Amino acid sequence: MVGVVILCSVYILLIVLMVVADIAYTDTSTLLATLRDPNIRYAIVLSLGSCTISTLLSLWVAIPIGYLMSRFEFRGKRWVDAALDVPIVLPPLVIGISLLVLFNYPPFAWLSEYVVFEIPAVILAQFTVACAFAVRTMRVSFDQIPERYEHVALTLGCNRSKAFWMVIMPQARFGVLAAATLAWARSMGEFGPILVFAGSSRMRTEVLPTSVYLELQAGNLAGMLAISLIMIFAAAVVLVSARMLGMEGGKL
Repeated sequence: MVGVVILCSVYILLIVLMVVADIAYTDTSTLLATLRDPNIRYAIVLSLGSCTISTLLSLWVAIPIGYLMSRFEFRGKRWVDAALDVPIVLPPLVIGISLLVLFNYPPFAWLSEYVVFEIPAVILAQFTVACAFAVRTMRVSFDQIPERYEHVALTLGCNRSKAFWMVIMPQARFGVLAAATLAWARSMGEFGPILVFAGSSRMRTEVLPTSVYLELQAGNLAGMLAISLIMIFAAAVVLVSARMLGMEGGKL
């Protein structure tokens, strides 16, 4: 037990020291100059907007799939379960390449002009990875809700749809919040698929992770760290807010 506590303390200390090192290396003038840069402002707006949209799409898909995988048994369920985890285990660059290749074949090729290396590509790349985490989170949330509640609702005259919305979803609300938080944070940190599938064009498809990459390529270490601090701050605000909202149920 003592060893576990020590390892946990060392890990937390490492994370704190990493953030402190970023802050110590970046002065206020550099951070303000970075925030005044139109390219970075565009990247911030695009990052926040695309992350929010990909999170909403992830929840839209994750809630029904998580419920299906939690409540129903069917032939091939193990294969479906494995397929849902593929985006989690695949290297990010492979996901980006796979999306790029996919949009070379009909019917996806018909939309390639409007998706590839455009803003929709950013959202799709984030969604492809973030949704897998949201699905896994929602399945665990539904697994923790006893099926007996649904059975009681069904015996009292509710159909399955009504039982789901009136009995299950109120109990799964903290799971939904956890899934949304995880999906948003994962979308914010997505880099590989976006770089390959959407590119890193300034004032077009540049998001904060690709801004870090571009600043690194330019040799601007101070600017790169300033953007990193912006990402850390945004992620911290979302994570802390989600946990504060979830304190009532003690689920997060």
